[in-house]
Amino acid sequence: MRISMLISVLSHIPIYATTGYSLFLYKRLPKELKIFSWFLLVTGLIQLLSLILALQSINNMPLLHLYVALGFSFLCWFYATVLRQFIDRRIVLVSGLLFLLFTLVNSIFFQDIFTFNSNALTIESILIIILSLSTFMLFLNNAMTEGRRELSTSLNWINSGLFIYYVSNLLIYYFGSVITRSFSQSLNLYTWVFHSFFSVVMYLCFFIGLWKRPKT
Repeated sequence: MRISMLISVLSHIPIYATTGYSLFLYKRLPKELKIFSWFLLVTGLIQLLSLILALQSINNMPLLHLYVALGFSFLCWFYATVLRQFIDRRIVLVSGLLFLLFTLVNSIFFQDIFTFNSNALTIESILIIILSLSTFMLFLNNAMTEGRRELSTSLNWINSGLFIYYVSNLLIYYFGSVITRSFSQSLNLYTWVFHSFFSVVMYLCFFIGLWKRPKT
């Protein structure tokens, strides 16, 4: 148990470092990265509260339900801005509103706020994978990236981090309820170490993306 808690604490360091770095740079960031900084801030605050509750052995699952709803809302805003020249931003925003409705219904009627909300996490992962693949397609269009090469490099790092994280954790989210209820403690530990590793990879990609921001 101490090992899993240590891994959890250490895996939070890149989250706080990246969030702090984004706040430090905020005034110098372009619109897309400013929106992404709001996602990082919300994530950082919820993760901090979640860690405090975990250290006090208090159920922090309600914060996961809140994180899924708020985090996806900010990512929808981010992708709607990034993809505005590629697809109608209303498609992304409506998808976000429908997902919020789904996660609300799921938390009230199917997976209450004190349990692992695997349904919402699975759908969120699929939607973000679709959005990230759409963004990769945008980057392949030279006409779209002409004149925005520095910003495209930054966005590519951020988009890659999201894609890697959600693809690698899709099965964990899908079978999350089964894993937490049925698997042994050691197997649970290995599963969440795997999750923490890709969380660190994602935030390292975010940090590099912010570091490679347009220098204007």
